[in-house]
Amino acid sequence: MSSPGINGDPKPPCLPRNGLVKLPGQPNGLGTASITKGTPAAKNRPCHPPPLSLPPPSLAAPPPRAALAGGLCPPAGLPLGGPASAPVPGPPAERPPLATDEKILNGLFWYFSACEKCVLAQVCKAWRRVLYQPKFWAGLTPVLHAKELYTVLPGGEKEFVSLQGFAARGFEGFCLVGVSDLDICEFIDNYALSKKGVKAMSLKRSTITDAGLEVMLEQMQGVVRLELSGCNDFTEAGLWSSLSARITSLSVSDCINVADDAIAAISQLLPNLAELSLQAYHVTDTALAYFTARQGHSTHTLRLLSCWEITNHGVVNVVHSLPNLTALSLSGCSKVTDDGVELVAENLRKLRSLDLSWCPRITDMALEYVACDLHRLEELVLDRCRTLG
Repeated sequence: MSSPGINGDPKPPCLPRNGLVKLPGQPNGLGTASITKGTPAAKNRPCHPPPLSLPPPSLAAPPPRAALAGGLCPPAGLPLGGPASAPVPGPPAERPPLATDEKILNGLFWYFSACEKCVLAQVCKAWRRVLYQPKFWAGLTPVLHAKELYTVLPGGEKEFVSLQGFAARGFEGFCLVGVSDLDICEFIDNYALSKKGVKAMSLKRSTITDAGLEVMLEQMQGVVRLELSGCNDFTEAGLWSSLSARITSLSVSDCINVADDAIAAISQLLPNLAELSLQAYHVTDTALAYFTARQGHSTHTLRLLSCWEITNHGVVNVVHSLPNLTALSLSGCSKVTDDGVELVAENLRKLRSLDLSWCPRITDMALEYVACDLHRLEELVLDRCRTLG
């Protein structure tokens, strides 16, 4: 009798015969196996197919990558593991060497000083291209001496140097030392940003005249900060003819032709003046009376350096004309006494910086006035005040 199987097929009987039990065939390709009662364990191992003979490794072709992974090799032209429409990814993009990687250099060059940057810009073109960005030179002022502005040609003639490197770095201010009217005109013609891009000009120990000063400020329309130091060839008439209302910061020092009339020109021609620094031996109390209410609203910094003729009467003119001062220097004004300091403390309550250095007539009483009234003061300079206790 045969019993029905799971799907209705007849199930062959398993009959013992001579102590042997015949098992049905397994679908795993190992063939049939037999278990014998009382036989050693070695005889119960399954039967394995004979080993395959493989060619030597040197003669065998490398197997496909998919075959090594246990899968099938896809047809030619199809990417592995994706549909036929997926694009074939290319090789990864090669990064530039670290020495020329602009992203790394842009962060690295911030740690060097201005002098070091000038040297590093000469290493290679890639470094110079990165270093010549204006952000690395903001706030710096190049100093050019007159002898550095020209190169001597083989024939003995002089040629003005190229300023393209300065223009590429976007410098907004220059300091010219020992220049003449002609040198300034050459600078204006050869520097691409001179008309509108230069915001600050400083002339030191130069022979500029009234005509040169007038041409410079007329041509360089962007200048709002001007410094004249050790320039003895221009006069007060030059200031009257050249000063422009756009100037917000002016510094004049060691110019022998500057006196009271120069202060009159400054007060009348510069209504937007925010900062004035003056070092002149011939300026008197009368000059400080020229300041008007226009400067009173805009001027916040006044430095009177070594103005030997200014007395307490000049201080009276200052405190009434410029009530919004936040920084005042009377350094070297040797005729100012404690009474002048009292006027400052009572009327200039917004002061944050006060310089009384080299004022030999200041005593401890002046310090009491300062302590009682100037509550916003952050800086007090008393260098070389010998009469203080």
